Order: sequence, then C-alpha cells, then structure tokens
Amino acid sequence: MAKTARTSGWRSSSGRGRGRGRRTERRDDEFESEIIDIRRVSKVTKGGKNFSFRVTAVVGDGKGRISVGKGNAIEIPAAMQKAIRDAKKTMIKVPVENGTIPHDVLGQFKAAKVVLRSAYPGTGVIAGRTVGTICRVAGINDILTKALDSTNPLTLARATMAGFKQLRTAKQVAALRDKAVEDIVDETE
Repeated sequence: MAKTARTSGWRSSSGRGRGRGRRTERRDDEFESEIIDIRRVSKVTKGGKNFSFRVTAVVGDGKGRISVGKGNAIEIPAAMQKAIRDAKKTMIKVPVENGTIPHDVLGQFKAAKVVLRSAYPGTGVIAGRTVGTICRVAGINDILTKALDSTNPLTLARATMAGFKQLRTAKQVAALRDKAVEDIVDETE
C-alpha cells in the first residue's frame, strides 16, 4: 500500500481506499498453514447452550520449523485466524536429515501415543490424516507413523509435537556426551 499525493488516505493495491481491500498477512510467505480439524463445541449456561467452533491448525515452513495451534470463536474464520496466531507463538525446530527424522521416537500427550519411525528415501509419508499433515508441513518426506489409543486430532497433534521435541541429531548427542560424532554413529550401528 502506498500513500498517494492527491488523496489524504491510504490506498490499497485495489484502489478502493482505506480498509476495503483484502488484507494480506505480512509474513505469510515464509509459513504454510493447514487446518487439521474444525469442531462445533458447546458450553452449557443458565440461559442454554452457547455454541462455538474449535479449529486446530498446523503452521510450518517446510524446512523443519513447525507448530500446532488451537482457536475458539463463534465463527469459523475467526477461529481459524486465532488457531494460526496461536501456532506461530510456539514454533519448534525439527531435525530433518535426508527428508526423514534422525531416529525412531514415541510421542505421548494425555491418552494419545504416536510412534514416529525414520524411513528410507522414496517411502513417502505413511501416516493418518492428522500426523501426515503435520509431517508434510514440517518438510518431512519419508516417515512411518502409527497413532495409538486416541483418535482425537488435537491430542494426536500434541503427541506428534511431543515426539518431535525429543528428536536429536548425532551432532547434538555427541555434544551432550562430549564425544566425536563418529563414536555416536558407531554405537548405534
């Protein structure tokens, strides 16, 4: 948007004036967002039931930065914006090596358990809807997963994030143990 010399207000690229054009996010170019789940939830009060929508969204850059967020609102678009804003607050870095994760891990959150296994190149993302979406947005191309015990998308998403937080590269483990990377790789084989 640029300020024009003949008018006193700001003009959008559409030329309609202040606040009427479509708003564009400033940093949306670096993050990709996908909606995992939309649910209608209710709160029972003295006056009856108050309905609203809960949206679960995943935000990532396709290079290992990823986050899951949740938003509640009376209307779906507002809940989607809240979920994306919530997700951008808690980004984590997932170590991605050759399109997969460095080692197998079990992520747990409440009743949900998610097994994440590294895979050979060309395997693809073998996962359900929720975990698969998170892996794709994170930039993981080859992974094997299994969701256990829970089918709730929000709980599965949080369990997947808990699993991603446990991941360490060989370099990170070597630094923790004060050893060379070759020693760590030899121990695992």
